[in-house]
Amino acid sequence: MLLIETVLNKCYKFKSFVYRNSRLEEGTISWKIVVDILPRKNSRGKCSKCQRKGSVYDHLETRRFLFVPLWGFMVELSYTPRRINCKGCGIKVEWMPWTEGKSQLTNAFKIFLSRWAKRLSWKETGKIFGVSWDSVRQSVQYVVSYGLKNRMLEGIKSIGVDEIQYRLGHKYLTLVFQIDEYHKRLLWIGEDRKAKTLLRFFRMLGKARTLEIQAVCSDMWKPYLKVIRKKATNAIHILDRFHIMKYFNKAIDKTRREETRKLREDGYEEILKNSRWSLLKKKKNLKESQLAKLKDIMQYNLKTVKCYLLRESFQKFWEYKSSAWAKRFLKRWTFVAMRSKIEPIKDVAKMLRRHEPLILNWFLMKNRLSNGIVEGFNNKAKLTMRKSYGFKSFKIAELALYHVLGDLPEPELTHKFT
Repeated sequence: MLLIETVLNKCYKFKSFVYRNSRLEEGTISWKIVVDILPRKNSRGKCSKCQRKGSVYDHLETRRFLFVPLWGFMVELSYTPRRINCKGCGIKVEWMPWTEGKSQLTNAFKIFLSRWAKRLSWKETGKIFGVSWDSVRQSVQYVVSYGLKNRMLEGIKSIGVDEIQYRLGHKYLTLVFQIDEYHKRLLWIGEDRKAKTLLRFFRMLGKARTLEIQAVCSDMWKPYLKVIRKKATNAIHILDRFHIMKYFNKAIDKTRREETRKLREDGYEEILKNSRWSLLKKKKNLKESQLAKLKDIMQYNLKTVKCYLLRESFQKFWEYKSSAWAKRFLKRWTFVAMRSKIEPIKDVAKMLRRHEPLILNWFLMKNRLSNGIVEGFNNKAKLTMRKSYGFKSFKIAELALYHVLGDLPEPELTHKFT
């Protein structure tokens, strides 16, 4: 007959301890499986502080530790901790390899919970497995702390820098990602989006590893540009296509809103009503109704239409293979845009002129690097926020994002719990 102790010895064995006396006990909500842990005969406990062996001083009260559920039953490991007379540290509670500190969760259960917390909200994970929200938080913190201590930061060649809003009131997080073809992950999270925020990332990475970076993608946020120019001296700094085209969309939308209001005030037909996505989305992604709306708008001599056509004409910029020819095109395009008498599009032209060298760097890394990867990560970060109904503190948001996006190594177990 296969015993529960035998199963535990196969998947969660400890050298100086044995499993005994597995049984069913009636809990407050449902039945649970309880298994005793006993120290092997003549074994000496280890000091929880220095890991040196010592003689047994006395015993504490029996404690229960939650283990991975089995067949729908909660599983608890029961153990009576010994206090060890350590020559270096004095009287200390012994080291128990299945848990950390005073936690009532086994390390295996923490890993199990953390894997579910990637798929579900923390609240839902706790509800399903009969533990508190804080138990799930402890589990994620255990896995993330281990991962951050044991991850490799060597060989990073390309990074992307961006920010997301994580709370109301202009509360932002600065996110730095590795976007190499062979490895894509979240490297660092900082509160706020100031220059000193990004400086903390480069201090964490270290001078030697920073000098190995060959390319950096970012948006046009001035504090980021300043820090990247100062620290990543060997890297090609790229203002990516995705961020630049976002400015065009903002210009079109602003022009549309202003023109819609003016048409209404002057008593004209509101031709631009319900046209936002017809103007902002790519043609190939438009629905039939949106495409029909776009064709209808194109018949009118509106500033919004001119703005839209200027954006479409700029798309040719990305088709050039030579940065020299792209530079000529950019000069001609900004000349036309500055004479369009459309203030939002003139602002875009000024931005392009101001950051021309960084924009042209895109051609040096064309087809090899894109900050669209970063935007994909940002979407996942926002989904993590929504799934968890937001986070009230930076520390919790940091934990959750490292957990989901950090691609961190996990503590090793004899058995993998899926």
